[in-house]
Amino acid sequence: MATAARGLVGDVGGTHARFAIATVDGRRVRVSQTRVLEAARYASGAAALRTYLDGVSGERPALAVIAAAGPIVDGAVTFTNNRRWRFSERELARTGGFAQARLINDFTAQALALPLLRPADTRLVGPRRRALVRGTKVILGPGTGFGAAALVDDGRARAVATGEGGHSAFAPENEIEIEILKRLAARLGRVSVEHVLSGPGLLNLYRVLGEIEGRPTPIETPDEVTRAALAGSPLAKAALGRFCALLGSAAGNFALALGARGGVYVAGGIAPDILEFLKASPFRARFEAKDRMETYLKAIPTHVVVQPHAALVGAAALLAPLAADA
Repeated sequence: MATAARGLVGDVGGTHARFAIATVDGRRVRVSQTRVLEAARYASGAAALRTYLDGVSGERPALAVIAAAGPIVDGAVTFTNNRRWRFSERELARTGGFAQARLINDFTAQALALPLLRPADTRLVGPRRRALVRGTKVILGPGTGFGAAALVDDGRARAVATGEGGHSAFAPENEIEIEILKRLAARLGRVSVEHVLSGPGLLNLYRVLGEIEGRPTPIETPDEVTRAALAGSPLAKAALGRFCALLGSAAGNFALALGARGGVYVAGGIAPDILEFLKASPFRARFEAKDRMETYLKAIPTHVVVQPHAALVGAAALLAPLAADA
């Protein structure tokens, strides 16, 4: 990133659309004029983008990089958890008057942000371990959905590997989780990681555990489950505890699959809000509990990303290459 550049950056998911103006100079990234819009209030992504641009002060940016919660195919995305919205690079350029516009997956942006995060942007969960300096890092996280990516580093070069890991199958590891799977499968058919590790997934766990234990489940939203759990409500606390345990298992699975000896990072909107609960939960024990690979996983540090605009920082990392192509 030797070239200085300025442009619009975005982090657009099923619930919120975050936009900002980013200035990049070498490894220094400055994000300003940040605004968070509620997706439900706008008929399309273009409408939300126009609303943001109408309020931008200073010179209109000529470049744009938007991180979107869904697979990018031929320069376009249909959002996994917001079917009304669709973005394409061509539409972005037309709507914003950009000379260059690029779409990337939201967890591609999270992975690109990792080398740019400051120490204060993350919190250690579990024991302090010395990660490989030139080792692959995995970043994953629950929010409206569940995303995952890896910053692959073989000691000679770096690249980002991004897929749709949240839609891989949920793998229970004990009797209660087998029962959770059975009950969710009766409702949903196939049960994915996202069905238990997301905001809606937390609500699924709360309701299913209520059924199993014969308790009423009056709570209607994931945020209410979290608040009730942190306030000590037994059923909500059990659901959030199970959520943390399953998150640890999933993080360990991704670490094994991708060889994350450079560390594992949990991002998204949920983990920072439950940080102390997560630290006290079975998260780390379940992360390490992989039979013959326990020693391998014990050496890998786990962190929570607490920088709320990490995806915007990661998107900004592509502004300089975009400027060079202009």
